[in-house]
Amino acid sequence: STPFFKPVSILLNCGDSSDNVDADKRRWTSDSTTHFGPSNLQSSFSARASSTDLSLLQSVVPYQTVRIFTSASSYNFTALPEGRYFVRLHFFPVVYNDRDPKNAFFSVTTAPYTLLSNFSPFITALALTQAYIIREFFITVSSSGFLILTFTPSPNTPDSFAFINGIEIVSSPELFPSDASIVPTSQIFPIRHSHALQAIVRLNVGGAYISPTFDSGLSRTWYDDSKYIFGAGFGVSYSRDPNVSIQYSKAVPEYIAPPDVYGTARSMGHNASINLNYNLTWSITVDNGFRYLIRLHFCEIQSEVFQVNQRVFNVYVNNMTADPGFDVIYSAKENVQSPPYTGVAVYRDYTVIVPPTSGKQSDLRIELHPDVDVRPYYGDAILNGLEVFKVNDSSGNLAGPNPDLLPPAPAPENSSPIGRHGGGHSHEIAGAVGGIAAALVVGACICCLLCGCLRKKKEKGSDGSGSTGVPLSPYAQGENRKSTAFSAEKSLGALSNASHGYCRHFRFSEIVEATDNFSESLLLGAGGFGKVYKGVIDGGNEVAVKRGSELSQQGVHEFQNEIEMLSKLRHRHLVPLIGYCEDSSEMILVYEYMARGNLREHLYGRKASPLSWRQRLEICIGAAKGLHHLHTGAKHTLIHRDVKSANILLDGNWVAKISDFGLSKMGSEIEPSHVSTGVKGTFGYLDPEYHRLQRLTEKSDVYSFGVVLFEVLSARPALDRSRPTMEVCLAEWALHCMRKGVIEQIVDPFLSGKIAAESLRKFAETAEKCLADEGADRPAMTNVLWNLEFSLSLQSSAEEADEKGVVVGFVGDLDDQEAPLSAKGKRSDDAINWPTPDTLNSSTSFEGGSSTSMGSEQMQPSAVFSQIMNPKGR
Repeated sequence: STPFFKPVSILLNCGDSSDNVDADKRRWTSDSTTHFGPSNLQSSFSARASSTDLSLLQSVVPYQTVRIFTSASSYNFTALPEGRYFVRLHFFPVVYNDRDPKNAFFSVTTAPYTLLSNFSPFITALALTQAYIIREFFITVSSSGFLILTFTPSPNTPDSFAFINGIEIVSSPELFPSDASIVPTSQIFPIRHSHALQAIVRLNVGGAYISPTFDSGLSRTWYDDSKYIFGAGFGVSYSRDPNVSIQYSKAVPEYIAPPDVYGTARSMGHNASINLNYNLTWSITVDNGFRYLIRLHFCEIQSEVFQVNQRVFNVYVNNMTADPGFDVIYSAKENVQSPPYTGVAVYRDYTVIVPPTSGKQSDLRIELHPDVDVRPYYGDAILNGLEVFKVNDSSGNLAGPNPDLLPPAPAPENSSPIGRHGGGHSHEIAGAVGGIAAALVVGACICCLLCGCLRKKKEKGSDGSGSTGVPLSPYAQGENRKSTAFSAEKSLGALSNASHGYCRHFRFSEIVEATDNFSESLLLGAGGFGKVYKGVIDGGNEVAVKRGSELSQQGVHEFQNEIEMLSKLRHRHLVPLIGYCEDSSEMILVYEYMARGNLREHLYGRKASPLSWRQRLEICIGAAKGLHHLHTGAKHTLIHRDVKSANILLDGNWVAKISDFGLSKMGSEIEPSHVSTGVKGTFGYLDPEYHRLQRLTEKSDVYSFGVVLFEVLSARPALDRSRPTMEVCLAEWALHCMRKGVIEQIVDPFLSGKIAAESLRKFAETAEKCLADEGADRPAMTNVLWNLEFSLSLQSSAEEADEKGVVVGFVGDLDDQEAPLSAKGKRSDDAINWPTPDTLNSSTSFEGGSSTSMGSEQMQPSAVFSQIMNPKGR
């Protein structure tokens, strides 16, 4: 039987001498004044993190102090009411009292469970590019009322020690009263009180980050799901209609998930013909050899969905059918006695075993797809929340291995909310002059602004879209980088200890060897700060080495802040800083080498082979993802301020990466709408509103990116004084052609007959919107990215239809200006018709039913994110 629930909330601030309050106004009790522990004071001591290490954290509590153990020691929680408890452990791996966090390997146990074994917070944070780590467990306290957490340094590591920054013990009602379905069988798996669980992810699907104070009484954190969406099929996200209220029931009480989870959703979209060609998929990296419990939260929150068989879909887990023909309204009718059924909260539990394989981890995929067999009214699927838990094995073990650092595995460009440094990179290091030349100014700008910033409030209880916390997943994939210790005795003084894990310190002798003593034959180019050389490190990894001129006082400051800030900026579509060298008064930065140079060279520069339209679209999509990350993926909005084709670099696999952060500005939380600043940028790309008002916003980047889009379409520079006066400025000429309906006049002749007419139309309309005179009229990068991926999907479907012999519309002879967007032939009746997502009030038929499309103007910015690339349905 389930014990009677009694609320208990214990927050221990480990190592602190007094109580303190975190950013969410939760009070943390000092572990030195409570009777809970630690037990072995002779082998433990407290320490404090440096202010520099803490400067990037949204909340310094509980991370500013630490309890360190040199031998086994326990926290003894007594007199706890019998029942279920969340146990959350907080780790901030930086240098404490000269103790290197790389030596911290330890286990955490609570009989009869092993929660962590040979755990290295440093390796984990480095691999995930996160500042701190949270591990959450769900365990049962017996009638004895004892919960003992024992921290034991690993005996096999010299100088090993254990540490903990914060402990949460929060009681919970029984969250798993029913059995879970075993995938793919029809059998059930009972979740017993004897089972211990580890929370891997907890996602507010289609919604923003939800802080512990806005959870439904259990202090859980819910994160934005977009970083876990697999592929380009993001669907659309939205909030409940104003006339819809969230309804709980005896089967689904409010503590299961807060209203903010059930009040937002992600669906496939309103176009059934598109939805049939892809699966809405989330991918979670998990340890092999364990059983996993998957909880999906559902709630129909649109007033037009109120009857059975309006929206029916299949649920798949790891390519196995978990729930065929799932109907949220049908399930809601089982929970409440009478209508309305819209707004009724529902959840489903599934379990799946991830078998042991040759690797440590695998991807756990949850997929949704319309069930066409029952002919629903809407060809769509919906999800509101997603939780994944690891179940202990037969020995009581929950511990998984530490993540691998070398070789770095490719990872999704989506990463975790606090660090947002994720993104898969090969160890092919890249650097081209366009992406490096002015990279030093940003550090000083960012640090100065960051120190004076107040908290930016984008959403209730959040910094916006999950940008404030560290995801529960131990495997939120990120950049893996080799690093060496930084010497505090260097001439620049000690940098933040937190930057060690993200930025490598090179000796000058290593740089000399890497560049063949700065051989002119390896010179890539030169910029205002110095020369850029191609180099080779670690026996074969190519890098770009930027050597500054002789140090000045201002240069030292900028150099130091560049390392502090940009070393932590990690994303698949941002050129990363690998390391630095300041030996012998040198000022050297080492970047990833970009084997294919910059985009401008491939459009109208020295690169001989023109890019195909598909290549250009994929490059634009990659660059848009990079800018989207800068604008939304960090604690503060980062405005690039110099977006142009020369600053979009291409690696050996044609992956686009934004570079050159020398003019970048960090958005101020004092004035969240803009940053007042002197006008900087490149003529031809400069936002006219920014030039007039000297007020910088992220929409200034959007304007510049619109110019890049027209560059890509036309293969012409932003400014070309060799052309007639009316055509000198590409932005003005393109807008003129758009207004006249003759956009084909600026299309690169190489693309004649190769661009699908619908793809071109969507692309050009997107670029045109980016060039709106006022920033408020320009789309966010979220919308730009969505439309670019939709343009690619239109191109893909047209090419596939063309290969099958179906005559489809392609832009034909570009010299013939009589008919705008002229085509090779007329679209046949049996060709696939892809309605555009911003067509207002258009009706799309689906298996005998129809659905009214919602235009992009009606959607929230987060609602129109991403469509499909090469859609392949189940």
